[in-house]
Amino acid sequence: MLTIVAIAETAALLGEPARAAMFSALMDGRALTAAELAATAGVTPQTASGHLGRLIEAGLLVVEKQGRHRYHRLASPAVARMVESIMQVAGAAPRQARPPRVGPADAALRAARTCYDHLAGRLGVGIADALVARGHVELGADGGAVTPTGEAFLASFGIAARLDGARRGRPFCRPCLDWSERRPHLAGVLGASLCVRCLELGWLRRRPGTRALEITHEGRRGFGERFGVDAG
Repeated sequence: MLTIVAIAETAALLGEPARAAMFSALMDGRALTAAELAATAGVTPQTASGHLGRLIEAGLLVVEKQGRHRYHRLASPAVARMVESIMQVAGAAPRQARPPRVGPADAALRAARTCYDHLAGRLGVGIADALVARGHVELGADGGAVTPTGEAFLASFGIAARLDGARRGRPFCRPCLDWSERRPHLAGVLGASLCVRCLELGWLRRRPGTRALEITHEGRRGFGERFGVDAG
């Protein structure tokens, strides 16, 4: 049962400037590291760690582990709505000490790259967003699935046979937190098959000595027509 004490405790967690700045930085849907949130809030890493521990314990933030990194994100849409409502009442978002810098400095790596064997960067996240928005793919916290309309779309894109032949031994479809965008791109068999197909079509070219991918003229047109993704 909701109590006055619980309301007061939740409000107090947002009523501290550094924590308010952290919430503001996370409102765009990205996941950030403790160091990035510390820089945003203008506090030391040790101070940020203490704040984040309290917010996680209260269920307002969750931690997602990927490799050796730990990323923090808002725990639910309800938390985002709460923060947004406070921002509206306050009249403006809390002031940040500095905007968080995430991912690689190389513009080419940020635009399009491989993440092991699948697409990442703005392009990879854009394709994932488009497939989810069109109802072709459903993504959860740990996995994903292709819908019937998605199966038809992927067949028309020329990767149905590859998907059927590669399901064994690895996840079929899963979200992978993007290093630069801090939102999911597609991994697993589906993500790898999309990458190979885009290379086959000449929409992408590998750059020697780097994971960055060059988006060709045909690719810019193709990603726009097929996925509704602006790859310019």
